Amino acid sequence: MKKVAIIMGSDSDLPKVKPALDKLRKFEVPFEVHVYSAHRTPVEAHEFSSKAKENGFGVIIAAAGKAAHLAGVMAANTTLPVIGIPIKASALEGIDALLSTVQMPAGIPVATVAIDGAENAAILAMQMLALSDEELSQKLKAMRDEMTEQVLKKDKELTY
Repeated sequence: MKKVAIIMGSDSDLPKVKPALDKLRKFEVPFEVHVYSAHRTPVEAHEFSSKAKENGFGVIIAAAGKAAHLAGVMAANTTLPVIGIPIKASALEGIDALLSTVQMPAGIPVATVAIDGAENAAILAMQMLALSDEELSQKLKAMRDEMTEQVLKKDKELTY
């Protein structure tokens, strides 16, 4: 199975990214976590993303707050899918990061999840990997089935 790269613009993003790590561990998906800044370590960010495919990665998740150019920098240097997690890290409550992540120019797409949406980023990454991994696909289906059962159970408990 290909690995998922999780890149944070700062180590202060780790608490917001942890739900993605937990979800990937639960599904036994291999991953690596790194800190690269689009602005403070642009050479290293470029180096990582340009070699990600040959280093066994299938998807890159990039989490950043404020100007949040990290996902775009990653996407500019690879043909791998990149998922951006805008992080709530400023007085603008993450709207700045959301807009910086989602407003990519044509030809360099970044899939973007909700502000602080790390768990959905991990699930989306796994769905991408599951296109060529039937075992992972079945695990994701089982998760969906469990969610359905939980909702229907709650419905039954609340219905008079």
